Amino acid sequence: MIELRAKSGSVSRRTERRKFAVDSAHLAAVSPNAETVDAEERHTEEAIEQRSSRLPGFYRRSVEERAAIVSRWADLSNDESVALDGGLDRSQADSMVENVVGRFSLPLGIATNVRVNGRDRLVPMAVEEPSVIAAASHGALLARQGGGFVAETDEPVMIGQIQILDLPGGDLIAAAAAVESVREEIVEVADAQSRSLPRLGGGTKEVKTRQFPDTPAGPMLIVHLHFDTRDAMGANAVNSACEAIAPIVERATGGRVLLRILSNLASERLARTRCLVPVSALGRDGLDGRDVARWIVEAGAFAEVDPWRAATHNKGIMNGVSPIAIATGNDWRGVEAGAHAWAASGGPYTSLSRWRLNEEGDLVGSLELPLALGIVGGGTQAHPTARTALKILDVGSGRELAEVAASVGLAQNLSALRALVSEGIQPGHMSLHARQVALAAGARSDQVEWLAERLVAEGEIKAERASEILTTGA
Repeated sequence: MIELRAKSGSVSRRTERRKFAVDSAHLAAVSPNAETVDAEERHTEEAIEQRSSRLPGFYRRSVEERAAIVSRWADLSNDESVALDGGLDRSQADSMVENVVGRFSLPLGIATNVRVNGRDRLVPMAVEEPSVIAAASHGALLARQGGGFVAETDEPVMIGQIQILDLPGGDLIAAAAAVESVREEIVEVADAQSRSLPRLGGGTKEVKTRQFPDTPAGPMLIVHLHFDTRDAMGANAVNSACEAIAPIVERATGGRVLLRILSNLASERLARTRCLVPVSALGRDGLDGRDVARWIVEAGAFAEVDPWRAATHNKGIMNGVSPIAIATGNDWRGVEAGAHAWAASGGPYTSLSRWRLNEEGDLVGSLELPLALGIVGGGTQAHPTARTALKILDVGSGRELAEVAASVGLAQNLSALRALVSEGIQPGHMSLHARQVALAAGARSDQVEWLAERLVAEGEIKAERASEILTTGA
């Protein structure tokens, strides 16, 4: 049996897992047979020993068992294991944001089966939506059959912007030349704002200008400071550098500096990932894998040409990315803003991913998006659960974290498309959603599973029906 570390006591899967009181109003839950349990125990022990993310039956285990498995897999300390279940106390919360009155919890789950650049990962995801983690795990399993994901990232360069107005004579060309003439001074002052970044290979990498001759506010010149933030997301470092160089730019151009601020369109900090899915992995329930692969390509083409479809398509991708950003204490709003801006940067809003068939007829997927994720600074270290999530991921850099997050985004996209083109997305989603309906109807924790199963069996996953069953037993 799995040894529990995060909670005291022990739990036996055969005697305690899915044990419910059964009467005329309740449905009996069917547990896996002893042979299946034994096989899953063996596979789990092997996975922990080999650091494999392939954990058959992980979803069938209790919360305590899952936490214990992850704690052993990632070699968490007792404090780190405890941090999985909240981790943030009121005093810590009060130090992080303003006007604190409490804490808001989200479920923290683990995506399994993820393999990126030949290395297995267990991936913490904080999200309220049912089916997201299951879909990411399933998509990762499909990609795993083709070797997993191959990912890469650009250097972690962020862009700071300085807005200059009221230029003498409105001469943008002269103003741009003036900025170039003080480039060395700009770099020196910008880099002086951080003691560590230049020493670690970060700091200013480029200074560029963009000219806008006709805006509602008149002509304006925008200076772009390309600033390498290494393993931090880097907002504070970039903003400090922009503030520091603003007087230099103002003096050189003779104009008036207004905004000095980071851009969340991290176009110099792209993450790319791709996967190959054998058509043999796509067939199910009488469907030919070759047909499913072709349908996925066709569905992806719809998102490439239609912004209305692309918005939902990309939301599904971000279902994989944003929960990782949240779990690791990163700025998920900035990540979302950058991704959607990138989707529209080349013209009409379009899909972030591409799906094609290769010469052998197998499915090939790719994803490219700006992804500014850090492993130091901000909430990544201030929040105990975020620190634990990063330890589980075992990433050595912000770039490595971005590679994992992008890959999970592509896994999520693959799983959603496969469901959409075959059985439809609702059957699986609603089956998992039934548990939320049961909770919303007032079911106790020991009632949720059987009530959800009953709602699914009746095909009526509605709050009114859940309340009726709880009230009358009928």
